Amino acid sequence: MSIREDHNRFKQIVRGKIKENFKKYITHGEMIGRQEKDFVKIPIPQIDIPRFKYGPKQSGGVGQGQGGPGDAVDGEQGPGGGQAGDTPGEHVLEIDVQLEELADILGEELKLPRIQPKGNKQLDITRIKYSGLSPVGPEGLRHFKASYKEALKRSIASGTYNPEDPIIVPIRRDFRYRSYKNVVKPESSAVVIYMMDVSGSMGDEQKEIVRLESFWINAWLKRHYKGLETRFIIHDASAKEVDEKTFFSTSESGGTLISSAYRLCQKIIDEEYPLDRWNIYPFHFSDGDNWSGEDTRLCLNLMKEFFFPRVNMFGYGQVESKYGSGQFLKDLEREFPNSELLVTSRIPSREKIVDSIKDFLGKGK
Repeated sequence: MSIREDHNRFKQIVRGKIKENFKKYITHGEMIGRQEKDFVKIPIPQIDIPRFKYGPKQSGGVGQGQGGPGDAVDGEQGPGGGQAGDTPGEHVLEIDVQLEELADILGEELKLPRIQPKGNKQLDITRIKYSGLSPVGPEGLRHFKASYKEALKRSIASGTYNPEDPIIVPIRRDFRYRSYKNVVKPESSAVVIYMMDVSGSMGDEQKEIVRLESFWINAWLKRHYKGLETRFIIHDASAKEVDEKTFFSTSESGGTLISSAYRLCQKIIDEEYPLDRWNIYPFHFSDGDNWSGEDTRLCLNLMKEFFFPRVNMFGYGQVESKYGSGQFLKDLEREFPNSELLVTSRIPSREKIVDSIKDFLGKGK
């Protein structure tokens, strides 16, 4: 069996282990902290890889000389004075897994439909395409096989090739280099704008639920859009745009005006994301409290008049807390009972994150 086959088999074993414990990975955030660019380090328990251990020759042990009860086999620990344990030790191996692979597993486990980008919203991306060979070029692009073939042809044509001593020494005119050109390709692009209530009723556990959900939402959207941008808005009675770290670590107090976040989101879309080039996904997470019915009516009007004509979907996730009334979700469901663009989800605890992800992504928007 080749090394490639061994590697592929090991990848399949790892994939099986991830799928076996997938719900645990979704609801625990340890691995998100181990994210590095397009990879995530995942702790995989108990993958046993067989191996042989060889001891010194003629040094005793099984099959050589007399042995007594309790004698240690060479290389192993002898009797000790401690108490025997009744549980096995756990061997944990950290594996680098591509985000694309995690997204595929997410789709398989939750039976998510593929996303069809809305309309013809694409960006022109310039990429390098290697298109042939050239007698000139940078040394970093020298093509060894092609250069060798040119040297061999020259050697045979000149009569200097000796099959008994087949030494080929390329000269400058034999060198061949990979040639390339810039190619403009349209690629579907999307922006995800996360909004979160950070007023006093949203505690650390609620923010952790939002962090986990946003990680998996991003992983799935990146699988379908080569260009994905992410923006973050926090709000209590006022809203501001922040970076990702601030988004998940900020604690505020005071009242809640949801419309402040929606207005800022509106401004960002208007100024930076032309509708003919971007697929737009706003997600708002809150415990459902709002300052007043008047502000709620303002939010509903913004959804109907601004967001719905422009977005692929608008996601609202209500993270339950003992201080939140949950009223905003009731208002949304009453106002838009059959909307194809508004997707709502109740998230009472971490254990319901899997269901919530399927709520948001299960329509293939």
